[in-house]
Amino acid sequence: MRLFIGIELPKNIKEHLYGVEKEIGNEFAKIKWVNKKQIHLTLKFLGEVEEDKLDLIKEALSYVKFKKFRISVSNFGWYPNEDRVNVIWVGMENEKEVFNLHSEIELKLGSLFEKDGRFSVHITLGRVKFVKNKEKFLDILKSIGIKNEEFWVDGFSLIKSELSKDGSKYFLIEKYDLE
Repeated sequence: MRLFIGIELPKNIKEHLYGVEKEIGNEFAKIKWVNKKQIHLTLKFLGEVEEDKLDLIKEALSYVKFKKFRISVSNFGWYPNEDRVNVIWVGMENEKEVFNLHSEIELKLGSLFEKDGRFSVHITLGRVKFVKNKEKFLDILKSIGIKNEEFWVDGFSLIKSELSKDGSKYFLIEKYDLE
C-alpha cells in the first residue's frame, strides 16, 4: 500500500487554496489540480509499504510527542523555474515548527525508513502537464496573491493513497494528536 504522513488543513484554508486553483485555471496550461478535499501538507512520503509493516509504523508514530503550533499559508510559487513549471505550490510561514515535527517523525521512524534529505515545507496545488501559452501562463502565476491565513496544527495523520485513472484517493489510517 502507498502511504504518507501529512497535516490535514482546516476547511477555510482548503477553500482559499481551491480558489487559487480556480483563479489559475487550465486556459493556458494543462494542470492536474489537487482535489479540494485532499489539499494537505506532506510531512513524509513513505511510498509503497508492505501490509505487515503497518502496525510498526502506527506504533512508532504513537511515540511522537510535539506541542500544537500555529502556522500560516504565506507565499506562492512553482518549481523548478519559469522555463519549466512542473509544480505549483504554496509555502508556509513559521515553517520551523513543521521542520521540527518532520524531524521528530523521522527520528521515530528511523529504523523503518531512510531519512528524507530533501524535505521542504509546501502544499502542492497542482502538477503541470504541459503549457499552452507560456507568457500568459506566467503572467497569471505572477499575479496570484495568497492571503496570509493562520491556523492551528493540532495533529498529523497517516494516510493511504490509492492511485486511479481519476486521480489519487486518500484514506485516513490513523490520526495523531499533538499536545
